[in-house]
Amino acid sequence: MAARKASRSGRKSSTHKTSARKSSRKSSGRKYSSKASATVGSAMRRRKHGKLTTRGGRKVTSRKQAIAIGINEAREKGEKTPRKRTSKTSARKSASRKSAARTSSRKKSTGRKSTPKSAARKSSGRKSSGRKSSQ
Repeated sequence: MAARKASRSGRKSSTHKTSARKSSRKSSGRKYSSKASATVGSAMRRRKHGKLTTRGGRKVTSRKQAIAIGINEAREKGEKTPRKRTSKTSARKSASRKSAARTSSRKKSTGRKSTPKSAARKSSGRKSSGRKSSQ
């Protein structure tokens, strides 16, 4: 019995370490505030009871959509939430649009360019003039 007690007391408690880690994580770099978490939880409960709806009025049944609605509500209230991510492709597209806008603003349009409608008028005018001469 004495040997067993010695071996148990020699072990380090893993639960004590993890709880200490969790508390330090919460205080130092929390991404979402506790109020924001409560808002998301409220949205989840409303979904569970069937009271959560989209802005269009449709009932929400998806768990992921309920979380997204809760986060959005927290943002609207001004609670601490990370800013929305932009996908890499959309960031690239917007950068290319900006550069294209810069280059197009530098160029000045000289003269009038023909549009497809005016090109069609020109070609139809030629055909009709050919018919008149044949009569």
